Amino acid sequence: MVLVGVYFSRKNKNAAQFTTASGTIPGWALGLSLYATFLSSNTFLGVPGKAFGSNWNAFVFSLSMPLAAYIASRYFVPFYRKSGEVSAYTHLEHRFGAWARTYAMVCFILTQLARMGSIFFGVALALQALTGLDMKTIMIVTGACIIVYTVLGGMEAVIWTEVIQGLVKTAGALIILGIILFEMKNGPGDIIRIGAADHKFALGSFNITDLSTSTFWVVFLYGFFINLNNFGMDQNYVQRYHAARSEKEASRSIWLCVYWYVPVSLAFFFIGTALYAYFQQQPELLLAVKQQVALERNVPVDSLTPADYGDKILPYFMVAKVPKGLVGLIIAAILSAAMSTVSSGMNSSATVFLKDIYQRYINPAPGPKKEMKVLYITTTLTGIIAIGFGMAMIGVKSVLDIWWELSGIFAGGMLGLFLLGVVSRAKNTEAVAATLIGIVVILWMSLSKYLPQSWQHLKSPMHVNMVIVVGTLSIFLAGTLFTRLKRALVKT
Repeated sequence: MVLVGVYFSRKNKNAAQFTTASGTIPGWALGLSLYATFLSSNTFLGVPGKAFGSNWNAFVFSLSMPLAAYIASRYFVPFYRKSGEVSAYTHLEHRFGAWARTYAMVCFILTQLARMGSIFFGVALALQALTGLDMKTIMIVTGACIIVYTVLGGMEAVIWTEVIQGLVKTAGALIILGIILFEMKNGPGDIIRIGAADHKFALGSFNITDLSTSTFWVVFLYGFFINLNNFGMDQNYVQRYHAARSEKEASRSIWLCVYWYVPVSLAFFFIGTALYAYFQQQPELLLAVKQQVALERNVPVDSLTPADYGDKILPYFMVAKVPKGLVGLIIAAILSAAMSTVSSGMNSSATVFLKDIYQRYINPAPGPKKEMKVLYITTTLTGIIAIGFGMAMIGVKSVLDIWWELSGIFAGGMLGLFLLGVVSRAKNTEAVAATLIGIVVILWMSLSKYLPQSWQHLKSPMHVNMVIVVGTLSIFLAGTLFTRLKRALVKT
């Protein structure tokens, strides 16, 4: 991967090449690149861990992707291609002022740092089990490699390495699944029987009025809003729309991402359930994992549930059962899962800093050399900070849970403000008021769980995955209401 970055470094002479590959990437490569960004180590490790510890409730997130992809390909891609702006947030300044652009950019960077941190933690968790190396050392070495090839090669290196990485990690997942099926006493039949008996294939309650638990509809709403935010507002994706040769190829890349991700994510859920069934047949093999987790958390072994050690199951199985010749490929697959998402996050974070901070507030017209220097420095710093975020997550219960919670909090206001700018006639004053209301709602839903016992009546009754849903709707609906009230007052 580093050598790929070196190869493309000869092309990086200006910011356009570094940020959008000068619009020369074919649609099929962009689609695989988007798929590789989606399929991070959070999916590779967190999804099987989640399926092992509970059920397929989180798979509903994948089921929401086609609806979000339709809206993005129909409306967002043409909008961005016609605007010609590399930054996803320039439009917000045109509608509401510089504050809106900066607010969205800060939300994006916080989301990216949380995502990259959770990915560094996930890959370190797996490689520690496979190699015995210290988790912090794994994060630093992996991070350094990603920084080098992302800085050298820019967006073109990011996309082409992701194409390779997407294929490698898909192959890794299929190999793992094949080995588990081979190890089962009676093949796939046992997985279906044991999984069904313990309700492992359940998608969650279909009670549409229950928003306090992780029901089917709570996860579907969360997935729809997050995916709409990804496809419509995330700089990672917007840059790829500009990197495509045409608007049609940019739209196709979104659908190619969906066609790959949904069935592959299903395979990862099946891997988690298959591992559950396997260890039900071999319960004595679980003792080592339980002892390790109990030691880390300083709790009795008997108090642990499958949800407590789900993230460690896949790495442990690979150590115990995967033949030595294939372990290297699977390590490469796990590294690929991490590298693809982190490299695109670093590149896009550097891009928004250049466009939305440096050129907006510091130097509006830097020369090509100055632009490249800013991009190089910001890419490097983003990678270093993300490693720090990863180290701070050591010891969390579920890598998928922590990522979903943080993404909902940090991205909650961004989509609402963007929809307010695109759909409504709101002006600056209404947008400011609506955004402040949205921030208060997001903070209340996120932090009220920490209130003392005497203040429990003020606690949010909704599940944490509803933060992005309620936060987005609060900003959009409040802004729309204020706009209508203002127009009504003017008429009277």
